[in-house]
Order: sequence, then C-alpha cells, then structure tokens
Amino acid sequence: MNGLRGQSLTVAVGVLLVFMPFWMGAIGGYTELATRILVMGLAAMSLNFLLGFTGVLSFGHAAYFGLGAYGAAMAIKYLGTGTLPAIALGMVVATVAAMIIGALIVRRRGVYFAMVTIAFGQVFYFLAFRWNSLTGGDDGLTGWHRAPIDFGVATLDIFGNDKAFYYFVLVIFAVSVGAMALLLASPFGRTLIAIRENERRARFLGVPIEFHIWLSFVISCLFVSVAGALYALLNNFTDPRALRFDLSGNLVIMAVLGGMRSFWGPLIGAAIFVALQDFVSSRTENWMSVIGLVFVLVVRFFPRGVLGMLRNAAKA
Repeated sequence: MNGLRGQSLTVAVGVLLVFMPFWMGAIGGYTELATRILVMGLAAMSLNFLLGFTGVLSFGHAAYFGLGAYGAAMAIKYLGTGTLPAIALGMVVATVAAMIIGALIVRRRGVYFAMVTIAFGQVFYFLAFRWNSLTGGDDGLTGWHRAPIDFGVATLDIFGNDKAFYYFVLVIFAVSVGAMALLLASPFGRTLIAIRENERRARFLGVPIEFHIWLSFVISCLFVSVAGALYALLNNFTDPRALRFDLSGNLVIMAVLGGMRSFWGPLIGAAIFVALQDFVSSRTENWMSVIGLVFVLVVRFFPRGVLGMLRNAAKA
C-alpha cells in the first residue's frame, strides 16, 4: 500500500510539474516563479538527502550552492563556454570542495558538524565578497547570460523563451531527483537510513560510518551545486548572497516545512516558501516574519511537515 501510495504521489508531482507553467498563470503566478520553485526544490531535496535520510544537519550547503552558481557564471563569462559545460564545471568545482571539506569534518556530530559547515561556508562567502576583480564583490558577477543550446538539428532558445528554459530545468531536475531516488532505494541508501536511526548499532554491525556520511555529504553537495548553477542561469547573475549561511537556513526550513523524512516533502516546502516569499515580499519588507509564523505553526501542529499532514488527512 505504501509503495502504491508513493508511486501515485510521484505521478501526481510529475503531472503538476509538467503543466506548471500553464496552471501557475491561472493562480496569479508566472513562468519564472515556477522555474524558481523547481530550482529551490532541487536544492532542498539535495540537502534532505543528508538531513532527512542520513540524519546529519548541515548549515553550510549554501557554500556549494554558491560554488555551483559562481562556477557556471565564471565559465560563461571568462571561458566563453556553453550552458551545459558551464553547469558541469560548476558541479565539478563544488563537488571537489565538498570532497575535501567533508573529509575534514566527517568525524564531527550534531551541533559541532553544523557549526563547522557554517564556518567553511563563510570562508567561501568572504572570498566571493572580497575578491572584486574575479567575482564582482558585493555587486555580483554581471556581464554574462545563459546561451541557447545548439543540438545540431535544432536550437533550444533558453535565453529568450522562459517556457523553454523551464522545461530545460525540469529535465535536469528529473534526472537529478531520479538519481537520488535510485541511490536511496539501493543498499547504500538503506545503510544511510540505518545510520540515521541508530548510528551505534550500525557501527556495531561493521558499517563504515564516516565513509558513508562523507559520501552522503558529497552527493548532497553535488546535487545542490546543480541547483546553484541553474539559479545563476535563471537570473543571469550571481552574488555572494548565494553563498551566505542564511540561504542554508532557508533550505533547512523548506525541508522541515514540507516533511524532511519524505522524498517529495522538501519540494512541497520549497514551493510554499518561494510562493509565499514572492507574494508577501511584494506587499511588505517583513516577509520573513510571515514565513517564520507559518514555519512555527507547521512545526508545532504538524511535526512531519505539510506532506505528513496531507497523508494523515488521506488516512482519515
């Protein structure tokens, strides 16, 4: 029954995403907002790979989101690469950094792990903030834009056509979440859940805990860097705020809001967060107060998140 329910939810999410540029307009939204929901949803689901399924909290994932963004932007601006190679370069830069930093912090647990991830994240933030000649400093990296993709027989105009860019992002999103789903369904994914549930018992059974947490951290950072690269392409711009720790906090809020122990929960949380941010920020500068209130209410009354609330309602 749970498998059937999970498949039904996946199909429902897929249908909603495929047609989102069309129904979003009917409720007062727009295509760029739909694309932003996809990008931030991918970022939140990537963080949840580590948080929800491995049980390790990171407040430094913005560093790898930002490295993906800057890597893609610099590849286009300074190297003149196409869009796809730029995304790949952003992924490589962020993943290599995650491999190195993860090896340094993997033995930390709980609040110590979270604080160390913030510390390393702030190092990257201040590098981007201060290195004006390379990153543009506080003004951000400008003077570049995503380019249409030439497939030889046809060209995909992701620069001038918002819907074309949305479906380009949707394909990358689908490949990324499909890869995460396969990993979580594999013996490796089951081992991560065992570590989350009882690390001491998993260690007693001979599971190399540090290696699995390191690999989970690296995989999580790889996918969040894809989201960062897509975010830079969406805006044709990136700045140090893409690396700042409060973005990491927002990703945690999205995961918890939607339901961090479920696969699709963070996407739902990201959709609520981004839509509320867009709607409320156009009416008041204190939009975070509204999101904070919603977050407190959900955590207080629905500890399993919005998706958990919907599942309980369906059972009733």
